Amino acid sequence: MTAADRAVERQVVDALRVRRPRDSVLGEEYGASGAHGDVRWILDPIDGTVNYLYDLPQYAVSLAAEVDGRVVAGVVHNPATGAEWTATLGGGAFRDGERLQGSPQTELGQALVGTGFGYDPARRVHQAGVLHGLLGQVRDIRRFGSAALDLCAAAGGQLDAYYEKGLNPWDHAAGGLVAMEAGLVVAGLDGAPPGLDMVVAAPPALFKPLHDRLVELDAAGGP
Repeated sequence: MTAADRAVERQVVDALRVRRPRDSVLGEEYGASGAHGDVRWILDPIDGTVNYLYDLPQYAVSLAAEVDGRVVAGVVHNPATGAEWTATLGGGAFRDGERLQGSPQTELGQALVGTGFGYDPARRVHQAGVLHGLLGQVRDIRRFGSAALDLCAAAGGQLDAYYEKGLNPWDHAAGGLVAMEAGLVVAGLDGAPPGLDMVVAAPPALFKPLHDRLVELDAAGGP
């Protein structure tokens, strides 16, 4: 957590309280706050904080609206580049107004796959083992450092697929909706919803082979 994370979260939460005083907010830095209306906002003020600290342009503000436990709208904004991804449930996904459709890739062996690593050293060791087992089965793997932007990259076809263990709701709520509305399957492993154990986002033709390989590698296991 940095002073910038806290400042951005306070600014967004204050704006939401003015415009939506009956809604609640779940933020990465300050947790749950606000009233208990029908809408809950899920906020990551800076997704990719380490990139932000090192002046790497892969970080974003991620904000999603959830109704009755289901994300219905999301926006991911990269302040460094000005790019913005938006989605509404059933309304499609867009980057700067251009509709997204996801990758046409159908072969896992030709897929460029994104992932990320946790902060806990023991978890990183386990994730490195999964990476080692997967690397020879795909075209290549990329690690950019922002789950929200990775999900948006998969939605736009800059990545063919994405997976990561250890994501909190604020990490994947908005980006997950963008990916889903771009036609990707967004889920956990073995029928579970996307969450802390695993988030996988891939076009339908890639989802099962990637999912099955991650299960074989015990990607949801470890610390």
